[in-house]
Amino acid sequence: MNDGPLTLMAVHAHPDDEATGTGGILARYAAEGVRTVLVTCTDGSCGDGPGGVKPGDPGHDPAAVARMRRQELESSCEILKISDLEMLDYGDSGMMGWPGNDAPGAFWQTPVEEGAARLAELLRHYRPDVLVTYDENGFYGHPDHIQANRITMAALAMTELTPKVYWTTMPRSAMQRFGEVLREFGEDMPEPDPAETAAQAEIGLPDEEITTWVDTAAYGGQKFDALAAHASQGENIFFLKMGQERFTELMGVETFVRVRDTTEAPVPENDLFAGLR
Repeated sequence: MNDGPLTLMAVHAHPDDEATGTGGILARYAAEGVRTVLVTCTDGSCGDGPGGVKPGDPGHDPAAVARMRRQELESSCEILKISDLEMLDYGDSGMMGWPGNDAPGAFWQTPVEEGAARLAELLRHYRPDVLVTYDENGFYGHPDHIQANRITMAALAMTELTPKVYWTTMPRSAMQRFGEVLREFGEDMPEPDPAETAAQAEIGLPDEEITTWVDTAAYGGQKFDALAAHASQGENIFFLKMGQERFTELMGVETFVRVRDTTEAPVPENDLFAGLR
């Protein structure tokens, strides 16, 4: 058992990722008195610019987008009551196969050892009891998500710290319902082709492999508002079309797989801090 203040650290790739996958736990544990630390690895410069201008199109200014997204991230942190924000400020690599993957300074091009050394310093400073990041495939294959997993696991190996470590995931039982809701609210979304459906079937985990189911429904409003704070990316955030009530219904439980643990707390569990308090 830990007699001191508990600390949760979430390592994410871009501004807005903190709200989508972990907004509920960040809000819930902050409300319970846990220190919440967010590490955002990239500047988000491959996001949409003002007016929805896309990366690579005339008028897209990556530096201006990065500044705007930093402001949005700070607003999201205020909504979620995040205690500490740390930005590594690597260049956003864009989606897999984009030119940004090979750009100088892109997170995807950064040696894992370099990023891990910087994150290890933050681990030693904050000494988290619980650490959350993506799985080895970055949940859906995004290069910056994959790199976030790599530097996180490498940083842990550089320290003598033994926090509980979790990877974000989604139960396969929820994937079909999730797709149906997205099509319901995305009127112009085409029906997925069979190859796309097969690829999506590999996202997440079978229900029985998920170790941790955290009820965050009471914080659905905060999570929705935090996502809405990233207004510049609204065109890409389908969840916002649902409205807060439907959003909370769909996104009110956050799920994880526990990949490192010294507490021997039994699984499945409903608390990331099980065995620590």
